[in-house]
Amino acid sequence: MNGSLCRVGAIFIALLSSVPATGRADEDIDQAISRGIGFLVADQNENGSWGSARQTKGLNIYAPVPGAHDAFRAAVTAMAVSALCDSGLAETEGPARTALEKGEVYLLEHLPRIRRATADAIYNVWTHAYGIQALVDLYERNSDAGKRKTYVDLINGQIDLLGRYESVDGGWGYYDFRVGTAKPSSDSISFTTATCLVAFREASALPGVVLPQALVDRAIDSIERQQKDDFSYLYGEYLDAVPMRGINRPGGSLGRSQACNHALRIWGDTTITDEVLEDWLVRLRDRNGWLDIGRKRPIPHEAWFQVAGYFYYYGHYYASRCVSLLPREKRPPYYRLVADLILSKQETDGSWWDFPFYTYHQPYGTSFAVMTLARCRENGFSF
Repeated sequence: MNGSLCRVGAIFIALLSSVPATGRADEDIDQAISRGIGFLVADQNENGSWGSARQTKGLNIYAPVPGAHDAFRAAVTAMAVSALCDSGLAETEGPARTALEKGEVYLLEHLPRIRRATADAIYNVWTHAYGIQALVDLYERNSDAGKRKTYVDLINGQIDLLGRYESVDGGWGYYDFRVGTAKPSSDSISFTTATCLVAFREASALPGVVLPQALVDRAIDSIERQQKDDFSYLYGEYLDAVPMRGINRPGGSLGRSQACNHALRIWGDTTITDEVLEDWLVRLRDRNGWLDIGRKRPIPHEAWFQVAGYFYYYGHYYASRCVSLLPREKRPPYYRLVADLILSKQETDGSWWDFPFYTYHQPYGTSFAVMTLARCRENGFSF
């Protein structure tokens, strides 16, 4: 298998190298990031957060109040804080820095309070994961010892909460429709678990962070149980008896495989080779239509392969992280691929969005897109 994957990657690189550049330049990335940050600055709530429970539609995501929206708002705020950090635009005085400072104040106050909304709605796991990433970003841009201790203490608190809300078999899900026990009885969801593992890996580099290895090992095991031979992944362990259902096939896994492959690779899984990463980046290019058809559809999983709109920018963000794991000489065509796709989707108001979701969709989509483009730019990629 690895030999064929190598050939696919080599052919793809050769094809991209043989065609003229699309005309996009580093300035296009800078301009798109600037417009995206401009949207986030204008869209920020007065209390420093992003998103709200307003702007409902005929079919809304199950979101018991107030806890579900507390979790959504804090998670999206954490993502926006990370995007502001990654953009580089908050390094000097100005609207971006003010927005970042307000977002930080909100996170420091609210992250310790977030819990699951009800016994069956465990959306808070997303908050804890992206909260950890935002705190790592804040730690890295602040050299003050006192502030750094505050960030580390909060990270440890979020890790503790993820341990508390871990699925009984390891990993994390965001629903428990079985029993609603204190330790969630539901199966883990592959991409939710991958998101948490990526956050854990970033936090593990900070002095003072306490990360239980057993928690990590159980999460890795849960993703590996959901991995198929072609490195597509089940949506969740509850679908293990129907591995060929559309949602579990490569077209349905396109937004998940990037995150799962990345998470396993950074935690030392040697089966996630460069060839595997390249193969799924090629699939992202060749089968991008399956993700794009789902983009902006109002009903989750209504598109082909049961793709939901909210996988679009999520999948491309983790794809950019997969590119960063490749040898430097292999990265340029894949960064071009990811950046071109993101640049082509920016809205006229500077935002990006893929799924109508109260008012959370524009700030989370914009945050994913900005973080994706910033990774393309910061890794020395030039068109």
